[in-house]
Amino acid sequence: MGKSKARIFRKGINDQITKMTRCDAVAKVAQYLNEGDNNSARDLITMFGLSAEEILEAGASYESVIALKNIFEK
Repeated sequence: MGKSKARIFRKGINDQITKMTRCDAVAKVAQYLNEGDNNSARDLITMFGLSAEEILEAGASYESVIALKNIFEK
């Protein structure tokens, strides 16, 4: 096996997504928003279809949730 193929296999093994439940996603989004990482939070919000109420209940700041109000489902 060539170096490139071996590197691609190793990258795939290391980049596997762990099993994440909806509750874990809500907690992670709240954490990301409080840290200011809006891109990661936006990815999880759209992937799981989270609502603003769920994220606020998980402990995210009101201002950070309102800043992303255009991506929440109505």
